[in-house]
Amino acid sequence: MGDSITPRFGNMKALLGIVAGAGASYGLYKLISSSSFRKSRKGTRNDSSNVSTVSLQPGSLLAKVSGLDVVSARPVTSKTVDVASAGNLEPKHLKTLLSCLQFSNSQDDKCRMLLTLANASAFVINQNLIREYEGIPIIAGFLSDPAADVRVQSLIALNNLSMNIENQEQLTVYVPKVLELIETSPMNSELQLCALRLLTNLSVTDKHQHLLKDSIKLLLSLFVVSNETLQVQTLKVLVNLSSNPDMMDDIVQVQAPASVLLLFDPRTVPAVLVRLLTFAGNLKAWRPSAQVAAELRQNQDSLFRLMLDESSQLHSRVLPLLSHPEEEVRLQAARVLT
Repeated sequence: MGDSITPRFGNMKALLGIVAGAGASYGLYKLISSSSFRKSRKGTRNDSSNVSTVSLQPGSLLAKVSGLDVVSARPVTSKTVDVASAGNLEPKHLKTLLSCLQFSNSQDDKCRMLLTLANASAFVINQNLIREYEGIPIIAGFLSDPAADVRVQSLIALNNLSMNIENQEQLTVYVPKVLELIETSPMNSELQLCALRLLTNLSVTDKHQHLLKDSIKLLLSLFVVSNETLQVQTLKVLVNLSSNPDMMDDIVQVQAPASVLLLFDPRTVPAVLVRLLTFAGNLKAWRPSAQVAAELRQNQDSLFRLMLDESSQLHSRVLPLLSHPEEEVRLQAARVLT
């Protein structure tokens, strides 16, 4: 396929044959990359589209996965063509895929193309190529798609792209939209989980953490009402933020639900409890001046009053956790109480 060629909509289904084979299952990519097929003409060439089709080798893995013909914009030759896997999609494949994605009206097709891009984005070379092809704004544009499944696939692709430091510079502009999705999506939905995963990656270093300073109240509120999976992911973001001393003023001032303390309980699942104690330990490690503490104490509903003030019940809630059966829970509890 030439880099400047955009497949017609009539051929998009055929193009998706290769993206399904390349991207539908990350675990299959090594097998698919070794597959090959020979081109053969299927009837006469369509002059208006200038696109020829190639048949998949019967019984091949790609044929079983996609069940569709593969489009080739190059003249048919007798040479054997290796099928690109998610790991070795050629630059022209990525460029064509991004071009098709912009103009697709099919929810299923958009999901499949975004899934392929997400799998391809597990590899650094593709992370760079997608950025260079201005693919990040294209993919992020689907955060506003009417279909929840498309929004989920967009978040998954962006999450993989966020593993690249240079990509993070472009992704920060979408933080408000990601926070909006967390706030407006159904509780405990895949949308919320994928959005939190993206924020987790973006908050690993302190460079972009300031973009989340106004979201701490939202994260704490989500934490106390969500299921265990979302609680773990929410705490990952909060632990990242609380590891940065420069964020502490913003964290301790927010209005916090009192029910946060109720989760410092032996019955809380260990995966949640360890991270909650780590978050509390980070807060306890912060030492405000007497003047700052006095000012913070004036806010009755603040996280400072709830967890750091002398009147806090945190100590009495954490003390029983020193006898918890999980060693990591005991270690983090001891850190809080130190």
